[in-house]
Amino acid sequence: MKHFLNTQDWSRAELDAVLTQAARFKRSPAGDALRGKSIALVFFNPSLRTRTSFELGAFQLGGHAVVLQPGKDAWPIEFDLGTVMDGEAEEHIAEVARVLGRYADMIGVRAFPKFVDWSLDRQDRVLQGFAKHSPVPVINMETITHPCQELAHAMALQERFGTTDLRGRKYVLTWTYHPKALNTAVANSALTIATRMGMDVTLLCPTPEYVLDERYMGWAAQNVAESGGSLQVSHDIDSAYAGADVVYAKSWGALPYFGNWEAEKPIRDQYRHFIVDEAKMALTNDGVFSHCLPLRRNVKATDAVMDSPACIAIDEAENRLHVQKAVMAALAGRGTRDAGPE
Repeated sequence: MKHFLNTQDWSRAELDAVLTQAARFKRSPAGDALRGKSIALVFFNPSLRTRTSFELGAFQLGGHAVVLQPGKDAWPIEFDLGTVMDGEAEEHIAEVARVLGRYADMIGVRAFPKFVDWSLDRQDRVLQGFAKHSPVPVINMETITHPCQELAHAMALQERFGTTDLRGRKYVLTWTYHPKALNTAVANSALTIATRMGMDVTLLCPTPEYVLDERYMGWAAQNVAESGGSLQVSHDIDSAYAGADVVYAKSWGALPYFGNWEAEKPIRDQYRHFIVDEAKMALTNDGVFSHCLPLRRNVKATDAVMDSPACIAIDEAENRLHVQKAVMAALAGRGTRDAGPE
């Protein structure tokens, strides 16, 4: 049985097959790849694009999605073994995952970090708990990585550049200011997929404190060695943007201050000028711009950038639907060529 927890767990050939199938689904949305199949979508955090695209994706392929929100319309769940469950949690993941696996053919999980202790959050205990106990495939709908967003992003780049070969493109993953410290999930994933695709990646962030977790920096280095791309970290805006083919923006909190965000805030507040604006984009090689959304306009990127022809954020958001259909079809055993029409 195969899960979809991270793209790093899948081979490049498997990822390429999913992207090829996603392109087929985009050309012809309806199909029967999930006929008679169901997916339980477990949301511990809010969602707009993820919930909509998974529900509609299952429907378009003849399947059925059930949405659950533990603590709201489902019982609160305990994830640690050996816990005396005399608190808020009513049932344990060992039962939850196995029961859902008796009902549904797949389980999707969305669970953000608690933002208190990174040494605990980086264990991804909610997602790993489902994967450990579930008798059916589990899909990561965003935890400390966001693999579905990765594939939607890669697909949007392939469409814009008119080729599946992204090798040699200069790719800038830039930190941007945000009034709150945010999850590193999308940044982790962008770094992973960009290096996997063989691009020349620059991680642009204000100070070394904003460099991503060593796990994802390590994945990126491994991908570079295998793909022939490159990776560098920069704190200089002008040189990072110079000649870029892709600018991908994301806010994230500095890991050394994880759980101590008041101490990080004065540092973060100094770097509002990392906003993606027209002047920075003018330094690029007529580069494209994207973001995972939601995006605070004129905080992360200006109106002019968001509304320019260079922005592919809406294309990327649409592609969530297509790549997730392809992932579900693959996990249902009806993936790649037999999942839908040419």
